[in-house]
Amino acid sequence: MARIEKIKIENLTKKFGELVVLDGVSINVCEGENLVVFGRSGTGKSVLLKCVIGLLKPDEGRIFIDGKDVTKLKTKELNKIRKKTGFLFQGAALYDSMTVRENLEFPLRRNFNFTEGEIKEKTLRALDLVGLGEAIDKMPSELSGGMRKRIGLARSIITEPEIMFYDEPTTGLDPLTAKEISSLIRDLQNQFQMTSIVVTHDLICANIIADRAIFLVDGKIKFRGTIEELKASDDIFLRNFFSQEIITA
Repeated sequence: MARIEKIKIENLTKKFGELVVLDGVSINVCEGENLVVFGRSGTGKSVLLKCVIGLLKPDEGRIFIDGKDVTKLKTKELNKIRKKTGFLFQGAALYDSMTVRENLEFPLRRNFNFTEGEIKEKTLRALDLVGLGEAIDKMPSELSGGMRKRIGLARSIITEPEIMFYDEPTTGLDPLTAKEISSLIRDLQNQFQMTSIVVTHDLICANIIADRAIFLVDGKIKFRGTIEELKASDDIFLRNFFSQEIITA
């Protein structure tokens, strides 16, 4: 059975002044697939996510989600697409003045018409999925970095999105916690059959999450394939990226 194409990016180009951050990037992501985006800092990984979700407007190219070109949608139609997506930011982006409960309830109250009973049920379920039911009335300042990331993840998936975007989901976490968060992301993806694009530098995270991966170099996709295929490459750049030691030609 042919896989359904969920996200399609065609010749995406984004500039900031004279700086070309993305240069003719083309990507297809199928339904239920996790695509990992590698690249050095400043290579356009986060810009790519922001273009796909409509936070930035590309200079050239087209971006399709469920067959609709988001670069041409009016705000009302774009918001309908956004309701089907979730976004986990690097720092979890919790509202410091709100409790965990209020943080999770916020997207439900703002974007949907759920009853109070439904909001409570969804909030408790999301916290249960990330293993932090006891944190419901805590403030973000009372939580560890790993706990804040879990709460951010709970808020991202509380609306049961079809598509998830992750911007460095394990940044700033110790290796054990990073592994736990990565496994949790994979488990939730399998449970909800979400389609995901994951920006990361973390090889442990990528090994757990990725179905396929691409590598951005100077705004272009230089490599693409499975993690195993990238690791097996004879290219010096990739060998250095995946190796603990610097390799010379």
